[in-house]
Amino acid sequence: MKQCGLIGDPVEHSLSPVMQNAAFRESQVDATYHLWQTDAKDIPSRIESLRDPDVLGANITVPHKQIVLPHCDDLTATARRIGAVNTIVNRSGTLLGDNTDAYGFGATVRGAGVESGRHGTALILGAGGAARAVIVALQQLGFPRILLANRTVERAQRLADELGGGDVLPVDWDSLDEDLPGATMLVNATSLGWHDGEMPLTPSQVARMPRRALVVDLTYRETDLLRAAKVRGIASVDGFDMLVHQGARSFSLWTGLDAPVSVMRRAVQTEQQLRAAR
Repeated sequence: MKQCGLIGDPVEHSLSPVMQNAAFRESQVDATYHLWQTDAKDIPSRIESLRDPDVLGANITVPHKQIVLPHCDDLTATARRIGAVNTIVNRSGTLLGDNTDAYGFGATVRGAGVESGRHGTALILGAGGAARAVIVALQQLGFPRILLANRTVERAQRLADELGGGDVLPVDWDSLDEDLPGATMLVNATSLGWHDGEMPLTPSQVARMPRRALVVDLTYRETDLLRAAKVRGIASVDGFDMLVHQGARSFSLWTGLDAPVSVMRRAVQTEQQLRAAR
């Protein structure tokens, strides 16, 4: 039986085993997905173990997405650009580092009806690791103008300098009221929203957005931000589909098969319901 798993710290909360094992069963792949809790000091040995012929590869989660970069034999162009790896593929003992987060985000917004951003302006809240993948995905969608807001504007400036080519512009968080009316997409890439009562923006700020806009929150559930968008009549989507699509892409990289996306989605939905009932 082949093996793969999630490398991170912590990992016990992850929905990936449920999702990937459902995909393996549906596709009749003789493999099992595990949780591999790993301290930073153990990363070299853990990554080296992925060369085993019985290992398909691994997913990488916080806080190791950047730490693993030098331990891969090669990186895809996307992983290089984002500067982080969330998927490692074992190719006959050679480890390829990839990043499926940008793919997952792109698939999510396309599913919400955004096929191209050629005439749009995207506003991203946050300048951490999640924002990096979102920027790359938005560039791939063709957005000519990407605004990056962070409480620490210097961090937004550094990220804009690193990933932008004049299309990524840092903006002052305190002046968001001026930027929201022109935003055709808003992406919350901050941690604000994990708990009820937390919002990166006020409802009155959300109301400043055009009704044709799309609001995306990377949190895996409906947040107060998304509820505020719905009240305004603005289309909204949470991070659930991004989780499924990035996982589906990882599955395909490991197996060479088309991922059973609907099966993976149902498996995660069922697990979320079970956890909520506990």
